[in-house]
Amino acid sequence: MLAVLRHRAYLRLFTAQVVALVGTGLATVALALLAYDIAGADAGSVLGTALAIKMVAYVVIAPAVGAVADRLPRRALLVTADLVRAGVAVFLPFVGEVWQVYVLVFLLQSASAVFTPAFQAVVPDVLPDEREYTRALSMSRLAYDLESLLSPALAAALLSVITYNWLFTGTVLGFLCSAALVVATALPERATPASRAGGVYARATAGIRCFLGAPRLRALLVLNLAVAAAGAMVTVNSVVYVRDVLGLSAGAVPLALGAYGAGSMAVALVLPRVLDKVPDRAVMLSGALSLAVLFAGLGAVTAARDGGWRLPVLLVVWAAFGAASSAVLTPTGRLIRRSVPTGERTAAFAAQFSLSHACWLLTYPLAGWLGAAAGLDRAVLALGSLTLGAALLAVRLWPARPTAPVHTDLPGGHPRLIRALRVPTGRRHSHGPLTDESHARP
Repeated sequence: MLAVLRHRAYLRLFTAQVVALVGTGLATVALALLAYDIAGADAGSVLGTALAIKMVAYVVIAPAVGAVADRLPRRALLVTADLVRAGVAVFLPFVGEVWQVYVLVFLLQSASAVFTPAFQAVVPDVLPDEREYTRALSMSRLAYDLESLLSPALAAALLSVITYNWLFTGTVLGFLCSAALVVATALPERATPASRAGGVYARATAGIRCFLGAPRLRALLVLNLAVAAAGAMVTVNSVVYVRDVLGLSAGAVPLALGAYGAGSMAVALVLPRVLDKVPDRAVMLSGALSLAVLFAGLGAVTAARDGGWRLPVLLVVWAAFGAASSAVLTPTGRLIRRSVPTGERTAAFAAQFSLSHACWLLTYPLAGWLGAAAGLDRAVLALGSLTLGAALLAVRLWPARPTAPVHTDLPGGHPRLIRALRVPTGRRHSHGPLTDESHARP
């Protein structure tokens, strides 16, 4: 899998992603400490609101950027987003009011909503070979998982010698290094943007219409919901399980979260070889159905009142949640790349970014509020049912027979494009031949 790093352009882009993620991880820890300094015992509500603001920025900003991103220079767009993020991070140590935190978080995450989809749309052009692109997707998944594990540890080490305000300096440096690496990368020429009729709203929703027009992308939309339901349960309620259900110390919380990350990384490492032999559909749907089954195991831990077996089972369930989520998330870039014309990729990745985070915006409060108000057993039942329903709907929406790829020279929403997405393999469209996709699994 590491062989893909021999491509100099991708190596620089991947390094840019990693250093930016490290900077973001340091900012997450520093923000928590800043919130406590400002709000004291109400720091949790401040962080919860900041998290909601982050998701709103992702949901709202990404489609708007997708409307114009393919008409802007890619390098300039990526570098500007990094510089904005660095500029916002410079001001974070100096805030003294809660509302200032909210404003800066919104600006910071809005810039991330610009950078991430544009970055994701560049990688398929840098690595046109599908095998190499698949390995790049796994590398990206590993980068996210490693950041979630290593950034808190790095922050803890730094806090032993500096105050938390200096962590924001690491954030600034991370974004500046990312911008410098993008500047130093030779990006391939972008395909001619697809022409879109209509006004700003029509252009902003073009990527979403791509999702609604392709059966397997409609399936991806509900798969995002299944992953968000499981992930929200882990992120929001790990501390509750460790402290209240199991009666353990706070030191066991990172162990639980680490199990989730370890499961995700294990699958990301082996998935490229699996996807060489197994269709994306089988891998992703199996992952989603596994998430639903795992909620039953979580229900057993929740219902039990005592027993030394509960912690090992919880860690296994958390690791399995991470593994199943990785099986769903890692191939999504391949799916989008195959399902939309080249000129629509940025809009489609922006739509995936926005729609997937809309799912998290729904499941985060559901996991937290329902668990607090009705108990963890009700939260497990609700989120498990949501996951099962989403997985079964994805099975129904995603045809078992391969569908023909789109005409990459047609704009999104074009009648021929929509019909092409629904024509079975091997048939010919009245406007021209469609490539048989039996060799390229959906």
